[in-house]
Amino acid sequence: MKLKATAVALALAVMPTMGFAQCSWDKTPASTASTCPEGQTYDAPSGTCVTQATS
Repeated sequence: MKLKATAVALALAVMPTMGFAQCSWDKTPASTASTCPEGQTYDAPSGTCVTQATS
């Protein structure tokens, strides 16, 4: 009985850690301003590099 209670307590203690680890993976953008090729800028809303408009 004590082993079962210890296993349940350990599982409950570890669950939030796994939740935090999972959430951080989705927040990394595919590209950033420093990875855009020359002549392009980073567009935050779309999360991609776009060609600069010349005026």
